[in-house]
Amino acid sequence: MFTFRHAQKSIQLIDSFLDKVDQGIIIFKEGVNNYLAGNNESFLNNLRTLSTLETEADIIRRKVENILYTQSLMPQLRGDIMRLMEELDNIIDLAKKNLYQFDVEIPFIPAELNQDLSKLTELTVAACESVMPAARAYFRDPVSIKEKIHRVYLYEKEADKLADAIKRKVFHDMPNLKLSEKFHLRYFTLHIETLSDAAEKAADLLSIMAIKRTL
Repeated sequence: MFTFRHAQKSIQLIDSFLDKVDQGIIIFKEGVNNYLAGNNESFLNNLRTLSTLETEADIIRRKVENILYTQSLMPQLRGDIMRLMEELDNIIDLAKKNLYQFDVEIPFIPAELNQDLSKLTELTVAACESVMPAARAYFRDPVSIKEKIHRVYLYEKEADKLADAIKRKVFHDMPNLKLSEKFHLRYFTLHIETLSDAAEKAADLLSIMAIKRTL
């Protein structure tokens, strides 16, 4: 009974951790869109909220790690669970770090790129959001993981395509921009795109974990 109670506590904490990551990527999307729209006060509020969520996610992850190891819970699954939480924690870490770069470097973004960058943000966030149901399913219905993670790969590929199109547009179709401005725009396009790559990495791990659980 003691072990079961701690196992349940761990799963509840993991659910809370997933909630923080999920909320964080939504705030990232809002932050990018507020930056593009010039809503500086809302953008700064997004930054503060995302920073708080990232800190809370870190605290929860350490609590889960402590319970799993000190209570010797789920020893066969423990390593995989911790690796999964690290990959998911990396998503919210990247979201915070990348949004902060907008605040630090204040990139000049021509209005004609706003729609493309907003769409790229939507796609990369959708890839991250699609990981969350699959991660939750690992603890309740591992057989369903495969059908849930296919969306991650779909959104990641679409984000890659759009990011390449944006970079090509910047370097081929915007002659009035300085070369330094073009490099900066490429850099921030990459900032947004990397979130979908992190989601893909988490999906790859979940795919392997699902196979282990269902053997």
